[in-house]
Amino acid sequence: MSKTHKICLIEGDGIGHEVIPAARIVLEAAGVKLEFIEAVAGWETFERIGTSVPDETVEAISHTDATLFGAATSPTRKVAGFFGAIRYLRRKLDLFANVRPARHHPVPGSREGVDLVVVRENTEGLYVEQERMYLNGEIAIADTVITKKASARIGEYAAKLAQSRPRKSLHIAHKANVLPVTQGLFLNTALGEAAKYPEVKTQDIIIDNCAMQLVRAPERFDVIVTTNLFGDILSDLTAGLVGGLGIAASGNIGLEHAVFEPVHGSAPDIAGKGISNPAATLFSAVMMLEHLGEAAAAQRLEKALDHVLAQGPRTPDLGGSANTMQFAEAVAKAL
Repeated sequence: MSKTHKICLIEGDGIGHEVIPAARIVLEAAGVKLEFIEAVAGWETFERIGTSVPDETVEAISHTDATLFGAATSPTRKVAGFFGAIRYLRRKLDLFANVRPARHHPVPGSREGVDLVVVRENTEGLYVEQERMYLNGEIAIADTVITKKASARIGEYAAKLAQSRPRKSLHIAHKANVLPVTQGLFLNTALGEAAKYPEVKTQDIIIDNCAMQLVRAPERFDVIVTTNLFGDILSDLTAGLVGGLGIAASGNIGLEHAVFEPVHGSAPDIAGKGISNPAATLFSAVMMLEHLGEAAAAQRLEKALDHVLAQGPRTPDLGGSANTMQFAEAVAKAL
């Protein structure tokens, strides 16, 4: 008998309240045994109870097989006691690998032939958020933290991923020519891990050249691994190559837990209107099914998504007039 997978659903903020229920409808039609539990996190949760991620949510995630997160709002100003929900979960659950695929899909602006993955170290770098101010606000300094341990495990993860893909190609993107201590540690450690996979063609590439080459010839790339800030920027660039953030999926993956999420944000300008595009959440669900070992169901869902994206109905951001649930119902029917 097939296993029943326990899934934690977190709507979060804004359009998360629309795309997660839409994803549940589709997942229930995917032909996989799933048990859903619901939890809360995000800015709205912070405003309500004073914390963005309650202990009960961490507990719920810890006792499920995977989590699907909708969207989280973070204020642009510093708010005492607030921490970004996703950033907190990455550290709390040691979700060290941020995985962002960019693959051609039948939507406007998507370049044919693109099929790559950006693997981003997810726990350190500049995103340790160690900032301070000096001279009455005249000087601001932020620490960056690079460790051999974190660089080794993300290098190993990326090399294993590259080995599992047909082209078996890995680029290590860095800025060691300017930052030889921090970026040099990352580069040399990742190269050492990749060397353990001789069937993978590994090369390093300076990050700014990587960005230019992605614009010029993204088809040449397969798996790219880099540090936290660089990966954050680069993965949005690659999303722009295949249709934008409206279809961009991601996974935050650790040794024991995994949280999958669209990367489009909470979109407060359209929240509550029921017109948000759930495609990014559904592609995140594809990643989640693959992670759970349900490859056949993941392939069926991706095929159904591509069918609806090509044939309609489409949401307004894709040039159509369908609402969120109509899109989701069409995908469920295509399954």
